[in-house]
Amino acid sequence: MSDAEQSRPSWTFFTNHARVLSVIARDPEVRVRDIAAACLLTERAVQAILVDLEDGGYLTRQRSGRRNIYRVVPGTEVRHPADRGRAVADALDLPEQELSSGADANAVSADAGEREFGRHDRMDSGG
Repeated sequence: MSDAEQSRPSWTFFTNHARVLSVIARDPEVRVRDIAAACLLTERAVQAILVDLEDGGYLTRQRSGRRNIYRVVPGTEVRHPADRGRAVADALDLPEQELSSGADANAVSADAGEREFGRHDRMDSGG
């Protein structure tokens, strides 16, 4: 192990819950498999986090055929007492209308997801 790897802190800035919620806010129709890949988690871990977030009132899940559609609940607040009154939308730096309507979420996901998570698996359409 290099000196740089040993000196790195053992903590991360964002929690896994925040990462999952951020991915869902950008693409409400995202699959658990894709959330796991974007967040570098197992599918089982993502499923447990989704249950936590739903039980905590941070998101809703609606079945559409064989898929789930997730919605981040607008106006929910960050849980830590030091952040009392701070909305999750502000913490994730997301427009409130994006959370409530899901409008343009797929377009945001395609651009932001590739930048934020380093995903380059989309094919160029030649345009």
